[in-house]
Amino acid sequence: MPTPSPQALEFLRARRSVPPKTMTGPAPTPSDLAPLLEAALRVPDHGKLEPWRLVVIEKGAMGRLADLAEARAQALGDAEKLAKARGQFDQGVLIVAVISSPKPHPKVPVSEQQASAACVCLSLVNAALASGWAAAWLTGWVSHDPEFSRAAFDLAEGETVAGLVHIGRETSPVSDRPRPDVAALTRWVSA
Repeated sequence: MPTPSPQALEFLRARRSVPPKTMTGPAPTPSDLAPLLEAALRVPDHGKLEPWRLVVIEKGAMGRLADLAEARAQALGDAEKLAKARGQFDQGVLIVAVISSPKPHPKVPVSEQQASAACVCLSLVNAALASGWAAAWLTGWVSHDPEFSRAAFDLAEGETVAGLVHIGRETSPVSDRPRPDVAALTRWVSA
């Protein structure tokens, strides 16, 4: 018989991300953040490869990253990217960049290792929310642009940004959005 944890299940059923534009400081301190990072790294990790790493970006570094994103968008000549270039960082309080860092392995494909990094993102959001912080997992073009990502996060060959997890304090409650219809998206196979 399983041992239920109703409080944990209820938390997961009601969890919701908080938009970074509605967050404020102060940000978590290193001692506030340490248990969240520890919880975030308890994810499926076939082969115990630890195919991820973390970059904590404090408020003081946000302006530099916003400038870098703006310069990259200008170099690309992309007006849409330019319009969004600064937003990811100008609205940040504290960001944890989760870097997918796959390791060569004969039995663990890169896709599985990238999925593990994605699990780190969600686990970090959930750990922050469970601890009373506001949190959201974002990506955007800055996460997917190799040149920006290499310069901003010192990526090695084969590394990518799995997500930018914003953590701060909620300024006002955000209404929930419509959720998926479980029955419509679930198929049972019994034979």
